[in-house]
Amino acid sequence: MITYKRMQQRDWDGKTYDRISGTMEALGLEVLDRLPLTGEETVLDAGCGSGRITQALIDRLPRGRVIGVDQNESMVAAARERLPAGTDLRVSDLLDLDLGEPVDAILSTATFHWIPDHERLFARLHAALTPGGRLLAQCGGEGNIDVLRGQAHTVMAREPYAAHFASFAPPWNYAGAEVTRERLLAAGFAQAQAWLVAAPRRPEEPRTFLSAIVLGPHVQHLPVELRDPFMDEVMDVLEEPVTVDYVRLNIDAVA
Repeated sequence: MITYKRMQQRDWDGKTYDRISGTMEALGLEVLDRLPLTGEETVLDAGCGSGRITQALIDRLPRGRVIGVDQNESMVAAARERLPAGTDLRVSDLLDLDLGEPVDAILSTATFHWIPDHERLFARLHAALTPGGRLLAQCGGEGNIDVLRGQAHTVMAREPYAAHFASFAPPWNYAGAEVTRERLLAAGFAQAQAWLVAAPRRPEEPRTFLSAIVLGPHVQHLPVELRDPFMDEVMDVLEEPVTVDYVRLNIDAVA
């Protein structure tokens, strides 16, 4: 039996994420703008989160259909609150994706870097597409948030945090462009492009944004009583205005 690599599922608060994820929505809408649609397609939002981009997809598919999939139950619950009743939302690991029917296109934003096994991921996505169907995605890529996390590491090295972070394993997979293209072609895609773009952003609620998203794995690795003090010290070492040095991996592939 083959065992596929999986990251430990991190905790997400879907309602908090929905409130503060305007930065991620803006990035996602830029990706959506690259997806040509007639309005009649069936499209999968792979890693739909709280449904902000799913909503934009629904608006662009008046005669079509949208399926939203996310591994986290809290995210899907938040999406159910945001989206029209009857929207097809499913809790599922993308490494086990099986929709039961092919879709015309797959859109994914800010998701793939939380998945360790891109070979398996791309194979499952290819299997979910009709022949000629399109995969359009963006996620964290090679070099993503190196500067900000490097600054946070100075706090991680201090006591009482250092003892806890000794066992910390980064739960992200920031891939390069060429290796991603090779993986897409190996998964069966007939055409594939991948490229990296620097996309620095200044979130509106930097402390909450960092503690819930960018440094969420770090915060969750600490005992509850150390989480606020850790974030206090992190905010002290960051320059104002706080800038998240995103590097985004863009994917455009045809099945």
